[in-house]
Amino acid sequence: MLTVIGEALVDVVHSNDAPMRAYPGGSPLNVAVGAARLGHKTRFIGHYGTDEHGASIAAHLSASKVQVPFEPRAARTSTAQAYIGEDGAARYEFDIDWSLDSYADDILALAPSCEALHTGSIGAMLEPGAHVVAQALTAARESALISYDPNCRPTIISDRALAQSWAEKFAALASVVKASDEDLTWLYPDRSLAETAHAWLDLGVELMVITRGEVGPIAYTRAYPNGIEEPAYRVEVADTVGAGDSLMAALIAALLDRGISGAQARSKLAALTREDIQICYDSPQRRRELPSRVPARTRPPAKNLTPCSTAKSATRPNEEDYRD
Repeated sequence: MLTVIGEALVDVVHSNDAPMRAYPGGSPLNVAVGAARLGHKTRFIGHYGTDEHGASIAAHLSASKVQVPFEPRAARTSTAQAYIGEDGAARYEFDIDWSLDSYADDILALAPSCEALHTGSIGAMLEPGAHVVAQALTAARESALISYDPNCRPTIISDRALAQSWAEKFAALASVVKASDEDLTWLYPDRSLAETAHAWLDLGVELMVITRGEVGPIAYTRAYPNGIEEPAYRVEVADTVGAGDSLMAALIAALLDRGISGAQARSKLAALTREDIQICYDSPQRRRELPSRVPARTRPPAKNLTPCSTAKSATRPNEEDYRD
């Protein structure tokens, strides 16, 4: 089973050509939903309340058959205001409450039994919850496939040195990392993407995938230090909300489909060939290619699992998305 730890919130989406919309979101929650829709048993650990926004998050998780091991305990549910520009890119303003103190003992007891564990974004950089997430990954590091997406939010963590410290801490715990070129350029403005990829491989990452918008993704391993590139499909951009999360979910699902989990995950990742990595790139990217078990519609049209061919994350694993 895949376990995802991180923030859950409600995205309030503003655009010039549509009414204001509110949808459950948060990068880790999106990944949990995406992996579940791709047929993998998934459980989600987050921090949200029993208010109206929290109820919409609970319903969204339930609709995609994501298990929730702990009942909501937050006093209120976090929100993000997403402002969509004319190019489809989203700008965010957050109101976040990220504490896992009331779950900490339960999470740390659960972590060693995880076969696959994912985290990232706000949940892996914002205190007081981030240190609990780091402890969970430390407890699971030798027994699970661990994936991480920094998904930096400079409006929340504006201190670049602090963000670097958290990102490198989690990269050192992870076996798989997916990061956007925007994330890595913000974290390390004075070095190239390849230099950062090599540095994070040195920290212990086995597979590093960098999304580069319309250029397409590039994957680095120790066996392929020059990277393995894949062109992005060209599609009409809807918006970029959740695009990178879709890719992350598809990448995790592709690895789990190939039996890469548990205590042998690192050795199996190290043994990936060029063909193996390209097969992961070509995981179902069109809704018509998804298994019939994926529901055709589990929510109103639009947002968490969106097309990845956008200004921020144009990549093959999500070409036509999971939307109607």
